Amino acid sequence: MLKLRVMTAVVLLVLFLVALFALPEFGWIAFVIVVVAQGAAEWARLARFDGGKARLFWGLTLLMMLGLAWFDLTSTPAQQAVLHLPIYAVSALLWLIVVPTWLMTGWRAPALVMAFTGWVVLVPTGLAIMDLRAIDPWLLIFVMALVAAADISAYFAGRRFGKHKLAPSISPGKTWEGVAGAMAGVTVYIVAVWSLHPTLGQHGILSILLLAAWWWVGLAVIGDLFESAIKRQAGVKDSGTLLPGHGGLLDRIDALTSTLPLAALVILLQQLS
Repeated sequence: MLKLRVMTAVVLLVLFLVALFALPEFGWIAFVIVVVAQGAAEWARLARFDGGKARLFWGLTLLMMLGLAWFDLTSTPAQQAVLHLPIYAVSALLWLIVVPTWLMTGWRAPALVMAFTGWVVLVPTGLAIMDLRAIDPWLLIFVMALVAAADISAYFAGRRFGKHKLAPSISPGKTWEGVAGAMAGVTVYIVAVWSLHPTLGQHGILSILLLAAWWWVGLAVIGDLFESAIKRQAGVKDSGTLLPGHGGLLDRIDALTSTLPLAALVILLQQLS
């Protein structure tokens, strides 16, 4: 299983990098919309929407992304910020207040709440991927690699040292040792990045992300636990079967849904200040 996971991850990484650096702006936006549409299909399954509700949810998600893409392509950066800031602010509210409360109470949300939650999970994530790439493709890679470093470190630390359960009622496999491993892995990642690029500290945007690295680990853990909680409520192991060894797309990007929008919010606010 580990070999299959690694092979799938390598293929995904190659495809992602090719799309990131080779596609023109319109092509990249189309790529992101496809990713969000797949995430919407999987969320509809986790929310247990029936055929009609699932199609409605998927269609409205697609319309939102198409509307955002059209707006961005026809607006100035200042005009875009007027719309993007509230979207990221709603995402921050979800991940910093709503989701922690949701996880602590074990709430089983009704269908309408699940639909709105799905939009707040998926749409800001897609928007952040477009925004970060527009600023600098390497900035997007930096943030995603930070989350990947946390995920990989947590996986191996948890397998080797894991004894104390983090949230046994939500995800029995996750441990506090895994979280400690994630923090250690991210620390090593930051030291390596800073050593290779010592001028990063002079860059306002990246220095903010670097100094708050453990904060992003916490956000990644929350995103991971939330998807685990939703899957447990739905009675499924994976969000889908798209990715061999990984499950569905949401299983692979769960930590990114809670980190990318807030990273984009921090960067946007820094640019406006």
